Order: sequence, then C-alpha cells, then structure tokens
Amino acid sequence: MKLNAILVEDEETSRAILRNYLSKYCPNISIVGEASNVEEALVLIRNNDLDVVFLDVEMPYGNAFDLLDKVGHVDFETIFVTAYNHYAIEALNAHASYYLMKPISIDELIKAVDYVTEIKSKEEALQDQVLVPKTNAVNGKITLPQQDGFEVIETADIMYCKADDNYTEIYLNNNKKKLVSKTLKYIEESLKDGNFARVHKSYLVNVNEVVKYVKGKGGSVILSNGKEVMVSASKKAELLAYFK
Repeated sequence: MKLNAILVEDEETSRAILRNYLSKYCPNISIVGEASNVEEALVLIRNNDLDVVFLDVEMPYGNAFDLLDKVGHVDFETIFVTAYNHYAIEALNAHASYYLMKPISIDELIKAVDYVTEIKSKEEALQDQVLVPKTNAVNGKITLPQQDGFEVIETADIMYCKADDNYTEIYLNNNKKKLVSKTLKYIEESLKDGNFARVHKSYLVNVNEVVKYVKGKGGSVILSNGKEVMVSASKKAELLAYFK
C-alpha cells in the first residue's frame, strides 16, 4: 500500500540521504513534503493527509516532542530518526512506531517502513470489517454506521464534515450534529458523487451551502449557516473549480 510521508530534519544532507534511501529501497513511501523546523512541519501536517512522519528529534526553535504537542491529535505513524539514543524512552511515550539511529541502516529503514505498512494495512482491514458509509446516486442518501445498525440521511442535508481523530463530525443544516466512527477520508469517498469539496485536511464542505469565498493564500469559505471554514492552499484550486 502507498503511504504519504513527510521528512522533518534540519540538516539538508541528512534529508537528502533519507530521501534517496526511501526512493530506492521503500517505493511504497510517497514523500509529499519536507521541513527543516517545527513550524514548517506543522504546516505540512495540517495541510496533508499523512500516514507517516520521519522525524528528527533536535531542530532549531523546538524539538520533535514540541511538534507532536502542537499537533495534538496525531493520526499518523511516527518514525524517529536521530543520532541520540537517550530520546528512546520519550519517543516510546510519544507512541513512536520505530526509532532509527543515525547513520541510517538501510536494513533498519526497510524494517521500519515494513512495520508501519503492516500497521496501516491492519487498520484498513479493521475499518473494512465495519459498515462503510455508502451513498445512493439515485436518491441522494447516505448510510451512517451506528452501534445498533445504521442511520439514513439526505446528503443535501449535510452542511459540512469535520475530522475528529478517527471519527468524523457531520453537521446538518438543521443545526444537528452526527458523530460517526469513520475517518474523514472515508466520508469523503462515500460522498464523492455529490457536491462536496475537501477544503482542508480537517474539513469537507457541501459546496451548495457556500455563500461567500474570502481571498487569501488559501482563503476561507462562509457557509449558509454563518460558519467560516479555512481553505488550505493546496485545496484552493479544487474548491474554486466548482464555481467556474
């Protein structure tokens, strides 16, 4: 399976080595960005759907643990890459998937990626065992799994959806909210035939409910209920395409 990843490392030489090793020996890793400090990494994490972060511990203006604290809900696997072994306990407490020592061993890197791939494969298999929300293109309805079965709602009644770790909050135009035990990525897939745009890592909006767009690097949209939702720069073009 393909895994989206970012490299967080302040030394360009170290990033280049890791990048080359991953490209050559771990072809299922897709590097979607690189960062040299905590703030750059935070932007990448908030604007991308990530499966794994390769994370150096010591960086300018903060360290790996500062970054993870700022992220809050961590929905990706973390592979620490460091020259110092005394961070191992902290990494374990931060739920690290793997701890790689510099200089990087190719065999250990492959083991780390295989381990994360196995984790992600098991997560995907577990999710597939549960009822996946489905839409019906004919009548515009979606089924939402519940403990005792499922609920059917009109897709047109959905105002927007918000990621909440491995859950999704679905906000309806009657001011009601539904909490579903599915990731936003799953909900997005189930609504792909409707007028729904992923405007941010954490938000999926019904474009029929958009009443205003506010300019900016990514900008933001105002929905018919007055809710303002930020638009990430990488999703801006996709959103604006609905209004051409």
